[in-house]
Amino acid sequence: MVYNIFYMPAKNIVKDYSAEGYYHVYNRGVNKRRIFIDDQDYKTFLSYLKIYLCPQNADDLKNILGNPSATPKQKDEALKGLSLNNFNNKVDLNAYNLMPNHFHFLLQQKEERHMQSFLQSLMTRYSMYFNRRHNRVGGLFEGTYKAVLVLSDEQLLYVTRYIHRNSLGVIGLKGSLDEMLHSQPSSYPNYLNEIHQEWVKPNYVLSFFSKAK
Repeated sequence: MVYNIFYMPAKNIVKDYSAEGYYHVYNRGVNKRRIFIDDQDYKTFLSYLKIYLCPQNADDLKNILGNPSATPKQKDEALKGLSLNNFNNKVDLNAYNLMPNHFHFLLQQKEERHMQSFLQSLMTRYSMYFNRRHNRVGGLFEGTYKAVLVLSDEQLLYVTRYIHRNSLGVIGLKGSLDEMLHSQPSSYPNYLNEIHQEWVKPNYVLSFFSKAK
């Protein structure tokens, strides 16, 4: 199946890190190569989003380390959990879409540089996983991520729709519009209340539609 590059606005590299700012963030594979080969890659990337964005219970992890009944594997996982950066209450992921050779996020950062730290951690960790699993070396992504600061409510709604409709960029995809919008891992089912990923925050965007009723 062939995939269309259905997205790239003009290149943008964040220079203005605005506290409480919303950003459309995107990046693709180096030389437009795939960054997701199969379901395991998608699921691994999503699991990293969950780990970084969900609340981290440091006390529980420390208790595991001090528990003589805990297995070596449990202690190793607890130690890894404590060593990871955590961005809960620092970065909100409002929308996402994972395409075979690129991804899109709508993010809000609480303070300057939170988004930068989150993306560096996520992309570094996923690149290490991907290279190890697929027996490759070198950079996975096409340089620094790109980002556009959202300047109005109208732009926020447009970007959210744009991110979800990226799934329609799969050339040769068949089915109803709804089936095509569900074809890639995205936050779209969260907006329809079909699933609840606790690390996805759609409420602010959805509030505009409740106001319109």
